[in-house]
Amino acid sequence: MLQVNYIRQNRETVIERLAIKNFSQTHLVDEVIALDDDRKKIQAEFDNAQARVNSASKEIGNLMRSGKKDEAESLKAEVAALKTNIDPLKAQTAEVEKQLLDKLLLIPNLPSSLVPKGKTPEDNEVVREGGTKPTLETGAVPHWELTTKYKLIDFELGTKITGSGFPVYTGKGAKLQRALVQYFLEFNTAAGYLEYLPPFMVNEDSAYGTGQLPDKEGQMYHVTADNFYLIPTAEVPVTNVYRDTILKEDDLPIKMTAYSPCFRREAGSYGKDVRGLNRLHQFEKVEIIQIVHPEKSYEVLDDMVAHVEKLLQSLELPYRILRLCGGDMGFAQSITYDFEVYSAAQSRWLEVSSVSNYENFQTNRLKCRFKDATGKTQLTHSLNGSSLALPRIVAALLENNQAGEGIMLPKVLHTYFGAEWIM
Repeated sequence: MLQVNYIRQNRETVIERLAIKNFSQTHLVDEVIALDDDRKKIQAEFDNAQARVNSASKEIGNLMRSGKKDEAESLKAEVAALKTNIDPLKAQTAEVEKQLLDKLLLIPNLPSSLVPKGKTPEDNEVVREGGTKPTLETGAVPHWELTTKYKLIDFELGTKITGSGFPVYTGKGAKLQRALVQYFLEFNTAAGYLEYLPPFMVNEDSAYGTGQLPDKEGQMYHVTADNFYLIPTAEVPVTNVYRDTILKEDDLPIKMTAYSPCFRREAGSYGKDVRGLNRLHQFEKVEIIQIVHPEKSYEVLDDMVAHVEKLLQSLELPYRILRLCGGDMGFAQSITYDFEVYSAAQSRWLEVSSVSNYENFQTNRLKCRFKDATGKTQLTHSLNGSSLALPRIVAALLENNQAGEGIMLPKVLHTYFGAEWIM
């Protein structure tokens, strides 16, 4: 959530930066400023009335002690009238503050100056590529055929049990999932991230805190009886660990990692692009999150991008890193780098990670702050990234490493999986 004072002091800049995200409801900027004016006016009336009540109450005591009972009674009547007016002012303040918050929640984060202009994924910038695209043998097939051949995943069983987009991993397929999660977590903890195993449902405050609500309400599974939400990513519960917290400057940076299943109602369009593991309603992911000093967040962003890149390199997968354009970015992010791996049998790039800096957009909602060396309280910055999302990693590993005798796994997984081949 943007800060009201920043919007007020930088109105033109805010509108200009929102245009990079192709945000058309810029009238909200002026509505926020107008509501803040109303709030200040009502607050001033309330403060003046309360101050008069306080001073008059002291005067009443002095008058009574001086034997000036009539004057005291007259002043009591004035205080009673003031108190009658105070309650409506308090209610008006609460109502205007609610309207102001509702408007602020509808305004996305401002994109960084590094974010390119553009409206579609075609406008994203390729930052760099790595690895080598494999040359597959004649007769190579996409992963959904390989998962059937080697009895790794039963998509039809998942549809029977729940619905489409909820696969059932079996045998070596389930073992591969477990191996990847273990490897990713250990890769992250070796880099100084503290591991968490968070709840897989969150309350409304947590979903608002990280920006999922109200922006992605239609994409989240809602447990209506308890008003809980199934998490779309571990980012939500783990970042909320520090909601309503004032940290010490020495506590920063805070580095966290977590495994979780992820639940997303939106599953994209129909067709070849969503076959198999390409797009699911439930999938597994390992996340990295950092809460940092605001002056360090872009340095940390570079470190997190490098961390995910090393992880992909260790899996021996061809990859590319994209800097997302304004029109392809999320609501809450200031800047996002997407990682894609090349799926050889499908001849297409598959997104497997997003690494983003939110600056103070999330932490303003979360009220996650720190005291600097001078004792001043400031908002921290938050960042997160997928390290990694499993489905498309599995798709690329299976497709790119298929051979006549089976599927050869990358060396780093041999110990975790307990074998070199899926056969």
